[in-house]
Amino acid sequence: MGHRTAIGLALLTALVPLRLEAQSAANITALKGLAPVGLLLKTPEGQAALDANLSVTGGIQTGALGQPTLLPFAEQRQLALRDAFITDGNATELADGLGTSLGGAYQAKARYETYKDFSSVSKALADLIGYTNNVAKSDSNAGKYFFANATTDGKEPVSLAAAAILTATGGTTDVFGKAYGRLAGSIGADAFGNSRPFQTDPILVAYRGSDYFGHPSHSLDWLRGPSQNLTDSPSYPSGHTTYGYTESLLLAILVPERYQQMIVRAAEYGNNRIVVGAHYAMDVLGGRSVALHAVAHLLANDPAYVGQVRKNPAVIDAMGRSEGDGVGIADYPAALAAARTDLTAFLTANCGGTIAACAATDTGRFKDASANRAFYDATQTYGLPVVHPATADRAIDVGKTAPEAGYLLTAAFPSLTLDEANAILTATLGPGGGFLDDGSAFGLYSRLDLYAAAGRAAAMAATRQPAIPPTR
Repeated sequence: MGHRTAIGLALLTALVPLRLEAQSAANITALKGLAPVGLLLKTPEGQAALDANLSVTGGIQTGALGQPTLLPFAEQRQLALRDAFITDGNATELADGLGTSLGGAYQAKARYETYKDFSSVSKALADLIGYTNNVAKSDSNAGKYFFANATTDGKEPVSLAAAAILTATGGTTDVFGKAYGRLAGSIGADAFGNSRPFQTDPILVAYRGSDYFGHPSHSLDWLRGPSQNLTDSPSYPSGHTTYGYTESLLLAILVPERYQQMIVRAAEYGNNRIVVGAHYAMDVLGGRSVALHAVAHLLANDPAYVGQVRKNPAVIDAMGRSEGDGVGIADYPAALAAARTDLTAFLTANCGGTIAACAATDTGRFKDASANRAFYDATQTYGLPVVHPATADRAIDVGKTAPEAGYLLTAAFPSLTLDEANAILTATLGPGGGFLDDGSAFGLYSRLDLYAAAGRAAAMAATRQPAIPPTR
């Protein structure tokens, strides 16, 4: 990865439509990063991790594990039901992580009235959200059928470049189906492979509640239909989690005063996919890694991630006008800056004070820093055992392995240099040796602890703020 300036020089060409191919270069990178899941059945460590994956998933879904959730478990289940609907046009379901005041102002403006029509704070912000989510979602979706049966959609074979990934590693498809006795196409299993927890868990707790729109709903409605039928939708990685981390991270960067809380909201959103019965812990860890990896490369203006026209649901702005079905971003930091200008102006005008003051006003579930930390820690590895002993205790330098990762901090705290940001990420790395931590740059993203890193980055940035002149 070159520096942002060098990359920017490569982006002086016009936007080009995303090529219609089985997998893009960015997709291939993500597939390679996610591929260690295909080797788990080959080693005792991998088999132990798969056993723990099913056990932990079941314990979270039933409540038996006793996670330190931010809400009483009955209420957390209700939130998981509402979170099943993805607000990928405006991130509004996630915006409660901004706190009572800021989140309230954001959600009053950015709303979904129907499944397709939504409002947004501004076109610049909607474009940023739409493009970013599409990029990350593309990487995540590429893995669904690839790891199920080596196809793009259940039927069409993957590209030669993608097929070579499994050939090179000797990995297998349908790992969850094989590990949990639900082989692809068997009775009760996913037709294509990698059956989900509601198909493999010996115990599934189903419950009633209300969906995002306040309509009566049931958890099974979002598993077997009619709201969403996941029966033949492969499990790995979690697309909802990719969305949750992608858009929570955007809001964290745009409102750095709430960075840590937004990261906790991302973790909660992913965890809620386990609570509702849709995903395993490994799915969530995979979806999180995809999101952090994609956003970091976008912030670095990596040509493989910017410069295309990405399809986006029609945006209905404040005047009721459709903003079209595609958006292109050639300079991602510039697009981020435009969105920040709009969001800052909107929040300042609508939250009742300065953003810093409004950010500190929070009576919701994210008000307790110790509770936030405890919950985030519980989701860092989900307690899954080490699969790669060689990387478990190895010293890692983020700046050398994945230098673009530092932009996840510098984009929010611009007084930090990239080297300083990567040093913070290195110092706060989570436990190593997990099923994705095979020594690759992508695997490193599975270890990033953005909650701890953001705390240190904010503290460092605060020491560099200009002194406020005394009043006279």
